Amino acid sequence: MKKRIWNALLCFVLCLSAVCGASACKEERADGKFTVYAPDGAPALALAALIAETDRAADRGEEPQYEIHIVDSSLIVSYVTGNAPAADFCILPLNAASKQLGNGESYRMIGTVTNGNLYFLTTGEEALTPENFGTALLGKTVGVVQLSNVPGLTLQTVLKDYGLTYRISDNAEETAAEDEVVLRAVEAANVTPASGCDYYLCPEPAASTKVAGTAASANPFRFAGDLQQLYDSSAGYPQAVLVAKSGLAESEEGRKAITAVAERVREAEAFLKETEPETLLSLLDGKRTEGLAPSFNANNLTASVIANCSIRFVTAEEDRERVNGFLEKLLGVNAGAAALVSEKFFYVG
Repeated sequence: MKKRIWNALLCFVLCLSAVCGASACKEERADGKFTVYAPDGAPALALAALIAETDRAADRGEEPQYEIHIVDSSLIVSYVTGNAPAADFCILPLNAASKQLGNGESYRMIGTVTNGNLYFLTTGEEALTPENFGTALLGKTVGVVQLSNVPGLTLQTVLKDYGLTYRISDNAEETAAEDEVVLRAVEAANVTPASGCDYYLCPEPAASTKVAGTAASANPFRFAGDLQQLYDSSAGYPQAVLVAKSGLAESEEGRKAITAVAERVREAEAFLKETEPETLLSLLDGKRTEGLAPSFNANNLTASVIANCSIRFVTAEEDRERVNGFLEKLLGVNAGAAALVSEKFFYVG
């Protein structure tokens, strides 16, 4: 008798688990909305067309299908990790995605959305190009904003590709030997014409802000090269990617949402060219976490800055080779900077 009761209870538990598992796998939502997260800055611009469409739906009195959040970049990984991650869709740096989500079990990559926003500044005369990069930097010191993160790591992969010997030093008084390049970590606030480096590598919008802010000085900054062009003159490097919960692919509703979000993100490149900066700022402001200082404002969001953020959507299937190649290069510089990803990581719709 006890054995029959035990077997019945066990069967009930297993059936309940199966039902719950199937429900979780299909990512069913009680309110019918899909949550979308992106870090403030260039990746958030990739959501501009989706935000505009969502706002138009609300203006028509329709229930928006997406709940969009622009959040602190330092917290973005928290929205795709843990027992119950908040994001159905999320934009985050590729290296972070590879380390946290690379097995494709919980999230899969839908596509690349930003392709690099790093630029060299100098007060000197020589710009850095693919033709002279192998020699122009010899004997020079480069101040790098976020040297230990993707900006600095990407620069190091480019230096290696060009066969340049480099050394990292935190000694502001140390100069480079004539056959090497010295890299120095700098904070964006400390990038000034008087800071002592021959070149600086800065992300947008900081780079344009530095150029504009020193334009009237006796020793102004000017743009002196494009790291994306040096990495790959036609495509740049895969900087931030759009991922979606793996379970979305298990239902028709989820697959439709993946297709719709991907299409809106693809449209962002044209939308950003056609839309006034003031409108873009308003769109982002409406979705940003309350109290978070915006990366973009009326003083630094210009058409040139938008172009320099390299917003361009490439599907995971199309970008598989470039993504894998970039991750391998990052690992060649720092074994802890990224991880190789499985084939399952790449969503093929």
